[in-house]
Amino acid sequence: DMDGTFYLGDKLLEGSLEAFNYLRSKGIRVIFFTNNSSKTSREYVEKLSRMGCQVTEDEVITSGEVTLGYLREHHPHKRVFLLGTPKLEAYLREEGINLVSHDPDIVLTAFDTTLVYDRLSDACRYIREGSLFLATHPDYNCPVEGGFVPDCGSICACITASTGVEPK
Repeated sequence: DMDGTFYLGDKLLEGSLEAFNYLRSKGIRVIFFTNNSSKTSREYVEKLSRMGCQVTEDEVITSGEVTLGYLREHHPHKRVFLLGTPKLEAYLREEGINLVSHDPDIVLTAFDTTLVYDRLSDACRYIREGSLFLATHPDYNCPVEGGFVPDCGSICACITASTGVEPK
Protein backbone atom coordinates (compact mmCIF):
# COMPACT_ATOMS: atom_id res chain seq x y z
CA ASP A 1 0.00 0.00 0.00
CA MET A 2 1.14 3.60 -0.36
CA ASP A 3 -1.22 6.32 0.95
CA GLY A 4 -0.76 6.51 4.71
CA THR A 5 1.40 3.37 4.76
CA PHE A 6 4.53 4.17 2.75
CA TYR A 7 4.06 7.92 2.51
CA LEU A 8 1.64 10.64 3.51
CA GLY A 9 1.17 13.37 0.96
CA ASP A 10 4.64 14.00 -0.44
CA LYS A 11 6.57 12.75 2.59
CA LEU A 12 7.85 9.25 3.18
CA LEU A 13 6.81 7.73 6.48
CA GLU A 14 9.67 7.05 8.84
CA GLY A 15 11.44 3.81 8.01
CA SER A 16 9.47 3.07 4.84
CA LEU A 17 12.29 3.71 2.37
CA GLU A 18 14.74 1.83 4.55
CA ALA A 19 12.38 -1.17 4.68
CA PHE A 20 11.95 -1.04 0.90
CA ASN A 21 15.73 -0.86 0.32
CA TYR A 22 16.31 -3.72 2.78
CA LEU A 23 13.82 -5.96 0.96
CA ARG A 24 15.40 -5.10 -2.37
CA SER A 25 18.90 -5.85 -1.01
CA LYS A 26 17.65 -9.34 -0.09
CA GLY A 27 16.36 -9.92 -3.61
CA ILE A 28 12.74 -9.68 -2.57
CA ARG A 29 10.45 -8.22 -5.22
CA VAL A 30 8.27 -5.43 -3.89
CA ILE A 31 4.95 -4.52 -5.51
CA PHE A 32 3.16 -1.35 -4.55
CA PHE A 33 -0.61 -1.56 -4.69
CA THR A 34 -2.81 1.45 -4.16
CA ASN A 35 -6.57 1.61 -4.02
CA ASN A 36 -6.27 5.27 -5.02
CA SER A 37 -7.37 5.26 -8.65
CA SER A 38 -7.02 9.02 -9.13
CA LYS A 39 -3.55 8.66 -10.72
CA THR A 40 -1.86 6.26 -13.11
CA SER A 41 0.94 3.85 -12.28
CA ARG A 42 3.32 6.11 -14.22
CA GLU A 43 2.41 9.05 -11.97
CA TYR A 44 2.97 6.94 -8.85
CA VAL A 45 6.37 5.82 -10.18
CA GLU A 46 7.29 9.49 -10.69
CA LYS A 47 6.05 10.42 -7.21
CA LEU A 48 8.00 7.60 -5.57
CA SER A 49 11.08 8.57 -7.58
CA ARG A 50 10.88 12.17 -6.30
CA MET A 51 10.95 10.69 -2.79
CA GLY A 52 14.02 8.57 -3.53
CA CYS A 53 12.26 5.26 -4.15
CA GLN A 54 13.08 3.86 -7.59
CA VAL A 55 10.45 1.51 -9.01
CA THR A 56 9.14 0.65 -12.45
CA GLU A 57 5.57 0.75 -13.72
CA ASP A 58 5.27 -3.04 -13.46
CA GLU A 59 5.94 -2.71 -9.72
CA VAL A 60 2.93 -0.42 -9.14
CA ILE A 61 -0.70 -1.54 -9.44
CA THR A 62 -3.67 0.79 -8.95
CA SER A 63 -7.29 -0.07 -8.28
CA GLY A 64 -8.01 1.64 -11.60
CA GLU A 65 -5.90 -0.98 -13.38
CA VAL A 66 -7.59 -3.81 -11.51
CA THR A 67 -10.98 -2.34 -12.41
CA LEU A 68 -9.93 -2.11 -16.05
CA GLY A 69 -9.11 -5.83 -16.01
CA TYR A 70 -12.44 -6.60 -14.36
CA LEU A 71 -14.36 -4.56 -16.95
CA ARG A 72 -12.53 -6.26 -19.82
CA GLU A 73 -13.14 -9.74 -18.43
CA HIS A 74 -16.72 -9.43 -17.15
CA HIS A 75 -18.25 -6.48 -19.02
CA PRO A 76 -16.52 -6.05 -22.38
CA HIS A 77 -17.99 -3.42 -24.67
CA LYS A 78 -20.36 -2.08 -22.01
CA ARG A 79 -21.13 1.63 -21.79
CA VAL A 80 -19.63 3.08 -18.60
CA PHE A 81 -20.54 6.29 -16.76
CA LEU A 82 -17.54 7.22 -14.60
CA LEU A 83 -17.37 9.21 -11.41
CA GLY A 84 -13.59 9.61 -11.31
CA THR A 85 -10.75 12.00 -11.95
CA PRO A 86 -9.84 13.24 -15.43
CA LYS A 87 -6.64 11.15 -15.20
CA LEU A 88 -8.62 7.97 -14.57
CA GLU A 89 -10.99 8.92 -17.36
CA ALA A 90 -8.11 9.42 -19.80
CA TYR A 91 -6.53 6.12 -18.77
CA LEU A 92 -9.76 4.14 -19.23
CA ARG A 93 -10.41 5.80 -22.60
CA GLU A 94 -6.85 5.03 -23.77
CA GLU A 95 -7.42 1.41 -22.77
CA GLY A 96 -10.59 1.18 -24.85
CA ILE A 97 -13.32 1.49 -22.22
CA ASN A 98 -16.48 3.01 -23.71
CA LEU A 99 -17.09 5.95 -21.36
CA VAL A 100 -20.41 7.70 -21.89
CA SER A 101 -22.35 10.63 -20.49
CA HIS A 102 -25.83 9.15 -21.00
CA ASP A 103 -27.62 5.79 -20.86
CA PRO A 104 -24.80 3.66 -19.42
CA ASP A 105 -24.84 -0.05 -18.70
CA ILE A 106 -22.53 0.55 -15.73
CA VAL A 107 -21.94 3.35 -13.25
CA LEU A 108 -18.34 3.16 -12.07
CA THR A 109 -17.42 5.11 -8.95
CA ALA A 110 -13.82 5.86 -7.96
CA PHE A 111 -11.93 8.31 -5.76
CA ASP A 112 -13.17 11.48 -7.47
CA THR A 113 -11.60 14.74 -6.34
CA THR A 114 -13.52 16.54 -9.12
CA LEU A 115 -17.00 15.32 -8.14
CA VAL A 116 -19.86 17.71 -8.88
CA TYR A 117 -23.49 17.39 -7.84
CA ASP A 118 -24.95 17.07 -11.34
CA ARG A 119 -22.80 14.02 -12.12
CA LEU A 120 -23.61 12.48 -8.72
CA SER A 121 -27.29 13.00 -9.43
CA ASP A 122 -26.93 11.47 -12.91
CA ALA A 123 -25.18 8.42 -11.41
CA CYS A 124 -28.08 7.90 -9.00
CA ARG A 125 -30.63 8.20 -11.79
CA TYR A 126 -28.78 5.69 -13.98
CA ILE A 127 -28.55 3.20 -11.12
CA ARG A 128 -32.28 3.60 -10.38
CA GLU A 129 -32.90 2.93 -14.09
CA GLY A 130 -31.00 -0.36 -13.86
CA SER A 131 -27.32 0.37 -14.51
CA LEU A 132 -24.90 -1.90 -12.68
CA PHE A 133 -23.17 -0.07 -9.80
CA LEU A 134 -19.41 -0.78 -9.54
CA ALA A 135 -16.73 0.81 -7.36
CA THR A 136 -12.95 0.73 -7.62
CA HIS A 137 -12.61 0.26 -3.84
CA PRO A 138 -14.64 0.62 -0.61
CA ASP A 139 -12.47 2.99 1.48
CA TYR A 140 -14.45 5.76 3.12
CA ASN A 141 -11.44 7.99 3.77
CA CYS A 142 -8.12 8.70 2.09
CA PRO A 143 -5.30 9.70 4.45
CA VAL A 144 -3.72 13.07 3.69
CA GLU A 145 -1.44 15.37 5.59
CA GLY A 146 -3.49 16.75 8.45
CA GLY A 147 -6.19 14.07 8.43
CA PHE A 148 -8.48 12.49 5.88
CA VAL A 149 -10.61 13.36 2.85
CA PRO A 150 -13.71 11.49 1.62
CA ASP A 151 -12.79 8.56 -0.61
CA CYS A 152 -14.65 6.28 -3.02
CA GLY A 153 -16.58 4.50 -0.26
CA SER A 154 -18.02 7.80 0.94
CA ILE A 155 -19.20 8.66 -2.55
CA CYS A 156 -20.71 5.17 -2.85
CA ALA A 157 -22.43 5.57 0.54
CA CYS A 158 -24.09 8.74 -0.72
CA ILE A 159 -25.28 6.95 -3.85
CA THR A 160 -26.49 3.95 -1.83
CA ALA A 161 -28.37 6.24 0.56
CA SER A 162 -30.17 7.76 -2.42
CA THR A 163 -30.78 4.62 -4.50
CA GLY A 164 -30.82 1.75 -2.00
CA VAL A 165 -28.28 -0.08 -4.22
CA GLU A 166 -24.91 -1.27 -2.90
CA PRO A 167 -21.92 -1.19 -5.27
CA LYS A 168 -20.04 -4.28 -6.36
